[in-house]
Amino acid sequence: MSTQNHAFAHDETYSLKIRRCLTFLMLRVILKTEYRKEECCLNLRKKLEIRPGVTALIGGGGKTTCMYALAQELSADAKVIVCTSTHIFPPEHLPCLVSPEVEEVRQALLRKNTVCIGTNSKEGKFGAPNLPFSVLAELADYVIVEADGSRGRPLKAHASHEPVIPENADQAILLLGISGIGKSILEAAHRPELYSERLGVSPDTIVTPELAAEYLKLENLHTKVLINQVETPQQRADAEAIARLLNCSVCTGALQKGWLECLY
Repeated sequence: MSTQNHAFAHDETYSLKIRRCLTFLMLRVILKTEYRKEECCLNLRKKLEIRPGVTALIGGGGKTTCMYALAQELSADAKVIVCTSTHIFPPEHLPCLVSPEVEEVRQALLRKNTVCIGTNSKEGKFGAPNLPFSVLAELADYVIVEADGSRGRPLKAHASHEPVIPENADQAILLLGISGIGKSILEAAHRPELYSERLGVSPDTIVTPELAAEYLKLENLHTKVLINQVETPQQRADAEAIARLLNCSVCTGALQKGWLECLY
């Protein structure tokens, strides 16, 4: 082989190696991207086992975020109504119907797969719908109800009239904000006096995973628990400690960060 031909063959082999290397790198990028997509996908319907009908969200630490994330996901192939049995601010990103008639709801759901329904209440908030929840369940595939209030606190003690779970709700998913762990009951809980009294401790007591789990078992209002706001290794460890102590299905994650996993 001449020197010129040998150099050409060498260049061709080198180019082939470069192309193979680039192809391999591109595949790695694609696979890594797909993995991240899968990792970041909430997939709430499957993980929370959401069934058609009425689902109630209770507790503290992310109910509103969870409701709208659920609605967005479910509305890809179903009709969804979001509402409250207490009070919420009407969402800006959805059609909002105030005290509608049945036909008005039906027509709204023909135009868009998700609507929010409520009645005018104080401070510009929506109150519970004027239509019975049983009727709403006939109009939409899924009815997601924010059935509790926590004043923005990650933990919640329920008074005798709370939570306001519709009678025909298929499940009650309790949210718990992991940011409440490591803080005093006074700082972390809505109705701290009830929270501490039922646990037999003072309101200044620091909330541990054990205390949080004990309180959830004392109230026993839920069918499933979603531990939210998990963003650090310590918070993940705390969430896992709570989950081990509960006798129900538990998911953990950070809804605003876009990830969720089932622990038990």
